[in-house]
Amino acid sequence: MSRYRRSRTHKAQRDVHRASRTRARTKDIDQIQLIDLDPKNRTKLEAQDLDYEKPGLAQHYCVECAKYYETDFALRSHWKSKVHKRRCKALKEPAYTIEESERAAGLGRDNKRVGATVTKSDIAMSPA
Repeated sequence: MSRYRRSRTHKAQRDVHRASRTRARTKDIDQIQLIDLDPKNRTKLEAQDLDYEKPGLAQHYCVECAKYYETDFALRSHWKSKVHKRRCKALKEPAYTIEESERAAGLGRDNKRVGATVTKSDIAMSPA
């Protein structure tokens, strides 16, 4: 065996990391929820002026996925795809807030619900 032989199990992992570094990034889900799905911004994004730098002259844009498409047919077929449906489902969930991220890191308040109290009857009714 030569010293340049690599293990076959790590190749797929390496290629995934390489692809994520070089792939063009789109907007994150929280950016789309807070900015693009606002009715004013959505109408602006759907009816953009001609832009010769963007694919399809910026006339075929999917707001949920933040992507431009070359033709109207490509955009319509994208709307039927699993990728678009998954993104729409993810956008229906509420966006993470700064408070939630601080709580996850252990910096914020405990995960106690405000106004929830436990009574003796609740403890007696709960299965052991």
